Amino acid sequence: MSAGSRRALILVENLSVPFDRRVWQECTTLRDAGWEVHAICPQGSKRDTEPEIVLDGVHLHRYPLRAATGGPAGYVREYGSALWHTFRLARKVRRLGPIDVVHACNPPDLLFLVARMLKRRGARFVFDQHDLVPELYLSRFDRGEDLLYRGVRALERLTYRAADVVIATNGSYRDVALTRGGKAPGDVFVVRSAPTVDRFREVPPEPDLKHGKPHLLCYLGVMGPQDGVDYALRALAALRDDLDRTDWHAVFIGSGDTFDAMVRLAGELGLTGQVEFTGRIPDADLVRYLSTADVCLSPDPLNPLNDVSTMNKIMEYMAMGRPIVSFDLKEARVSAGEAARYVPANDVAEFAKSIAWLLDNPDERNRMGALGRARVSGALSWEHSAAALLAAYAAACRQGG
Repeated sequence: MSAGSRRALILVENLSVPFDRRVWQECTTLRDAGWEVHAICPQGSKRDTEPEIVLDGVHLHRYPLRAATGGPAGYVREYGSALWHTFRLARKVRRLGPIDVVHACNPPDLLFLVARMLKRRGARFVFDQHDLVPELYLSRFDRGEDLLYRGVRALERLTYRAADVVIATNGSYRDVALTRGGKAPGDVFVVRSAPTVDRFREVPPEPDLKHGKPHLLCYLGVMGPQDGVDYALRALAALRDDLDRTDWHAVFIGSGDTFDAMVRLAGELGLTGQVEFTGRIPDADLVRYLSTADVCLSPDPLNPLNDVSTMNKIMEYMAMGRPIVSFDLKEARVSAGEAARYVPANDVAEFAKSIAWLLDNPDERNRMGALGRARVSGALSWEHSAAALLAAYAAACRQGG
């Protein structure tokens, strides 16, 4: 059967589409290869709000979802609601015609339940593992290997077992699929996340964004318990207090569970005048800040999840040709190579020293930025990932006859 007569259904719970850039790239890649693509996802609060829309040829089916607050109990409520809506909308899409591939993106590792329903009707199941949920649980909640941890391990095993093909975001995740997941090497494909080149095009720097300082430091990304914004803020306080450097302004772009707590922490550290929190901003403004930034920050601390995860912020910094300071994480090195300075794990004082060193060495900043841009445009570009995605789908379809 040709790709043009096939239908794919992509399931997402973590973000709306197309706000989830990786999923949107997958949708459009499949569309361009001739697939009829449907995606089920939550509605956004300020964008991606339409319950149903065909956008650039992709059929989007969205449901209302209230994000979890508090501890694990909040996630049980969120995921229960998301699962109910996903079942409902999957049945609706199934009534429009047969689904050849159901493609589930985690977290959570619950969408295999919807995939199993569709497998009984002839679909093949592609599991797109965005996160290692057991490691996410350990890193986010600091509860150890308790009963809930054993539960998420069990859900991961069931997801692997149900999947015909697994998509991993990097080599570390692929290793987990082969070992912990017991998948065959031919059934696991690495589809790395890559920035959309058209989204990250440098524009002339705007000195006004530096608030009268010589340098601009920039953080871009989610602000959750495992994302290390607190480490970045403490490093900036050390940069000021221990290294006597006040020749910088810093901007933190993004939002998340700990956004308000990070604003409070900046105040407690006396950084309010030098640190700006923008929340989520339009792409045009994001590019203005990144084009003006002298150094970009990747403060994700060493923990079971971060060490083996690919950080989107690193890829986006490189796309803009910006040098990076990062804690020394396995997959950060794989992504950034020589485009970053690596600091011993979770060492705030050394993080501050690396920022200061880069501020004092503009030639090295330029060299690192050029290396990063070349990596994203070459070996780490979406073109390579697109080919791997289509190979994964071809393998799934061969299994289905």
